Amino acid sequence: MSSLDPPTGSSLPRSSISGILYSAAFRSIAYQVAMAIFVLLAGYYLYSNVTENLRAQNIATGFRFLSEVSQFEIGEALIDYSSRDTYFRALLVGLFNTLAVSAVGIVVATVIGFSVGIARTSDNWLLSKLARFYVEIVRNIPVILQVIFWSVVIRNLPAPRGAFELWGAGFLSNRGLTIAMPLGHPSHFWMLIGLVAGVVLSIGAARLVRRWNEQTGKHVDSLWVSLALILGLPLLIWLASGAPLDMSVPARTGFSFSGGSTLSPEFVALLMGISIYASGFIAEIVRSGIQATPRGQIEAAKTIGLKPWFITRYIVMPQALRVIVPPLTSQYVSLSKNSSIAVVVGYPDLVNIGNTVMNQTGQAVEAVAIMMIVYLTISVCTSLLMNFYNRLVAIKER
Repeated sequence: MSSLDPPTGSSLPRSSISGILYSAAFRSIAYQVAMAIFVLLAGYYLYSNVTENLRAQNIATGFRFLSEVSQFEIGEALIDYSSRDTYFRALLVGLFNTLAVSAVGIVVATVIGFSVGIARTSDNWLLSKLARFYVEIVRNIPVILQVIFWSVVIRNLPAPRGAFELWGAGFLSNRGLTIAMPLGHPSHFWMLIGLVAGVVLSIGAARLVRRWNEQTGKHVDSLWVSLALILGLPLLIWLASGAPLDMSVPARTGFSFSGGSTLSPEFVALLMGISIYASGFIAEIVRSGIQATPRGQIEAAKTIGLKPWFITRYIVMPQALRVIVPPLTSQYVSLSKNSSIAVVVGYPDLVNIGNTVMNQTGQAVEAVAIMMIVYLTISVCTSLLMNFYNRLVAIKER
């Protein structure tokens, strides 16, 4: 048979099958399926082995214990809780406490980190050196030692009678931080709804403004449009509700305070420790992002007389954010996970309460699994939100 003869019927299927078997797409899918089967089988083997060993030791398995009465108190809770509630609600208290310290810590660390990072690039020699000194100190001291340090500092503050007054807005003492708080009002719930709606609308408005700028060649700052929506909707709801301004202002009363809201010493110590530790890394991320901006653009902006704040806001930061946001995500995730050292100072976070549940029920595997799943969920949600924000701030290439 010559080389020009068409393939026979028997050789055509064989070559087709060989082509499929040796194709990169087929092998990629086959490897992934094989790996998935291996992981499932390994997981089933481990689960069966653990279950059998626990049953042999007469240790209960499963998550039925979550519906049992906890029979222990929690010193600090954002939701109503008593010793008559279930283990599930106790873990829910720990979850909310973890989310609270993580959310506030991210805000505090971001503010400090961006401020110090911008100071690191300042032309002021003293300011730049002080910022560098701060970064080197906080980055090279373990976070757990920083949390313990702040706990000791707060515990040695004066008693309420000699507490430090914070410009009439609160007091700092060995009881923690007591601050003024607005009194509850039905409009606050609708203001929160307005805030969420404003954030959603601002995202769409920012895209429309960017598209309009590209089509017309004009410049409208989407920041002010976003701020108007985010702050404007809650403000309108507040005004429509009669503009309630009732505040609970703390005041000294003997050996304690009346009014306001008190953040416990454990919360403040944990917050300061993890926030300051993370701010050192965030400062370096901000510094690297700013220095990644082409120096020629900054010099050109200075030569035409633009003010420093204008250069930072409109020239440096929009470009620096492309470099800053991805590593910033990992710092936010790390800060959330670092909150698990709250047990060192006695703050009732998820891990602290989870350990108590574990000791009382003896179901360590289930308790640890719950904590792992919760922290994994927090980390994934943080990453998704930051990735979404990264797409918003990314400069679109034409």
